[in-house]
Amino acid sequence: MRCGMPIVQEMKLLSAPLHNIDAEGVFEGYASLFGIADLGKDVVMPGAFADSLKKRGTANIRLLWQHDPSEPIGRWLSIVEDRRGLKVRGKLNLAVERAREIHALLEERAVDGLSIGFRVERARAERPTGLRRLEKLDLWEISIVTFPMLPGARVDRIKHAKENLADRIRNTTSRLFS
Repeated sequence: MRCGMPIVQEMKLLSAPLHNIDAEGVFEGYASLFGIADLGKDVVMPGAFADSLKKRGTANIRLLWQHDPSEPIGRWLSIVEDRRGLKVRGKLNLAVERAREIHALLEERAVDGLSIGFRVERARAERPTGLRRLEKLDLWEISIVTFPMLPGARVDRIKHAKENLADRIRNTTSRLFS
């Protein structure tokens, strides 16, 4: 409790289809996009994560499956705010059975969402639109999930550790012209 008010954790889901995932389980994407309303009418504002990232650091933000604290599946290698949103790079721990299962699901595109678990520290409501502008968030975790809330966000790049430049060019060309 804080000032007599209970702390309520909120979760926001973000679509992030994974075209492929590398053999080591490394992936990148956006866990949140700035200035775009999600299906719950929340809009994360630039800088909303800055204080939380400084306070917690990447190592203290958990990578979970479906927001379940009993299902850690890896770790975040980097979490940074850029102009677009909250860019993340994570690594599934393939020694964990659930992470191996999720790895297979990601490869098949059966699961493709990212979702943030946070506590609102500062927000403002817009009466005519019904939107809530989230200005300061305490980020606790980011999960891989089945059903995202922010469908417009996508993974930018999947790390291919063993893929050489010629293979990347061939694969990209194939995707563009098929």
